[in-house]
Amino acid sequence: MSDATLVYDDDCGFCTWWADFIDERSDLRVAGFSELDDDVLERLPDDYESCSHLVTEKDVYSCGESIETALTYTDMGKAARPLLSFLRQFEDYERFRERAYRRIADNRSKWGKVMSKTPPARRNDAN
Repeated sequence: MSDATLVYDDDCGFCTWWADFIDERSDLRVAGFSELDDDVLERLPDDYESCSHLVTEKDVYSCGESIETALTYTDMGKAARPLLSFLRQFEDYERFRERAYRRIADNRSKWGKVMSKTPPARRNDAN
């Protein structure tokens, strides 16, 4: 089991779909914002709820870089590691990745119509 944790908005159906997708294909620990412990919270930026994060023993990757890095923990993403290592040398690539992430994140309600799961934070709302 990996020591890395993917942190996501567990009150978002689209985010939950992605978290489950990565969880089923990797050995990452997946944790929603509502279940974070103090150790992880201390390492996250103050505005951590603005995007996803991948917390490893040494680093915290946020927003687009978090999803990109999390995907490299999957069997299908491992092959992309050398390419991503190359691309990360270029600021233009980083800007592109983060703009793409933000564009998708800012339109989660639209994407959620196609890819969505009931978020953990809403599963017991009927009580």
